[in-house]
Amino acid sequence: MADRAIFDDFVASRTDRLLRTAYLLTRDWGVAEDLLQESLAKAWFAWPGIDEPEAYVRKVLVTTYTSWWRRRWRRELPSDALPEQPVEDRGDSGREEVWRAVGRLPARQRAVIVLRFYEDLPVSEVARLLGCGEGTVKSQTAKALAKLRVDESIMKESYR
Repeated sequence: MADRAIFDDFVASRTDRLLRTAYLLTRDWGVAEDLLQESLAKAWFAWPGIDEPEAYVRKVLVTTYTSWWRRRWRRELPSDALPEQPVEDRGDSGREEVWRAVGRLPARQRAVIVLRFYEDLPVSEVARLLGCGEGTVKSQTAKALAKLRVDESIMKESYR
């Protein structure tokens, strides 16, 4: 019973932060909620043996997201029907452009960018969470940033 209370306190105090991380990985609030729920369910079963709960759940988030991403179906199906309501421009298009560009990165590179620059984790922690070497984190970061720079230059050219 004590484990359940500790787990409940953990979920109550960390859900917002973990949900933001899940959203940055998925770029869809509904999918992010599903991802977080599945990650917390996995954490519950391992709860008695977890030393660092937030790091553990963050690692489960990233690995579960990566396994979802590897599936063939990506939740979007082509359609010739337009949405009923047009999307309203809210004036923060620059930020949206950046997140759309991040959304076009491969899953592992996106995970590295989110963990390094949004979560502000050191390279060693990202490597530990992703189960890879620090060199891999550095090379994935470099590749992701290079893709984002190319994406930015293409966007600038298209506006001229």
